[in-house]
Amino acid sequence: MRMKITVIGAGNVGATTALRLAERDYADLVLVDVIEGMPQGKALDLAEAGPVVGFDSTLTGVTVTDDTGWEPTANSDIVVITSGMARKPGMSRDDLVQTNAKIVASVARNAAKHSPKSVFVVVSNPLDAMAHVAMAASGFPRERVIGMAGILDTARFRTFVADELKVSRSDVQAYVIGGHGDTMVPLTRLTTVGGVCVEELIGKERLASIVQRTRDGGAEIVGLLKSGSAYYAPSAAVTQMVDAIVHDSHAVLPVSVYLEGEYGIHGVFTGVPCQLSARGLERVFPVELNSDETAALHRSAESVRDLLTVVDQNGSALGLRELTPAALLA
Repeated sequence: MRMKITVIGAGNVGATTALRLAERDYADLVLVDVIEGMPQGKALDLAEAGPVVGFDSTLTGVTVTDDTGWEPTANSDIVVITSGMARKPGMSRDDLVQTNAKIVASVARNAAKHSPKSVFVVVSNPLDAMAHVAMAASGFPRERVIGMAGILDTARFRTFVADELKVSRSDVQAYVIGGHGDTMVPLTRLTTVGGVCVEELIGKERLASIVQRTRDGGAEIVGLLKSGSAYYAPSAAVTQMVDAIVHDSHAVLPVSVYLEGEYGIHGVFTGVPCQLSARGLERVFPVELNSDETAALHRSAESVRDLLTVVDQNGSALGLRELTPAALLA
């Protein structure tokens, strides 16, 4: 019996993710959006690529409202949440958090209601805070709510290192951990190229500029596009996570998960290396960090906790009072 995957949000990230997953040919797909006709049209267009590319995945487009239209998503094995607004001119970071928290809370509740055994892969921004919202709204255990960010950030870092050294990107092994934002932590000490530490291959100042470019990776693309944001690399990162879950591969990947004391962090979603399997999060993978790396990771986690304080300002309206920092530390 084929697996079933629902992708919520039929914009660039969601639709490109659906295309990558359809081409894997291991699941039937439901593409969901609030805009009438858009998910149906994209699903039909994707399906018509099947005879050319060679896949038989069934693609269904569904238009939903807050609480209606979700029946075609029922019994999904995996739900990918890409829905939410991009930051607009004049919109504060706090405004974006509260706006997207409402959207993510609504779709997470409805997806969980119709697919209570599914694994959530959260892509909406601000990523780590939205993963919190999805977990609270769904009532799912932490094993079944995983945020996509570290794979994307790591891919950007590996790309920039490879380009600098003019080597194959596959020869660069690295991890970027922490929150998906300005405080992410590329682990240069543990980054290798053909087994050689990158700190021996690239000068300190140049490597620092590559680290900063990684942190600004999303903003750089937004600036070039003028309208919209990245979607090819994000969709590839989502697909790598879904592959690990579908194939029960136990792959070790940098993803955002709810930490319960690992790395000395409690009650907040933060990106760290994790094993993924058919159950979602199999375990948090222990990487030995030095004192500077540990401090940077903790600062990143605290920046996520600060975002949760913003979410909590509207928590009673969202039904997410359990997201208060105090409650998370209880």
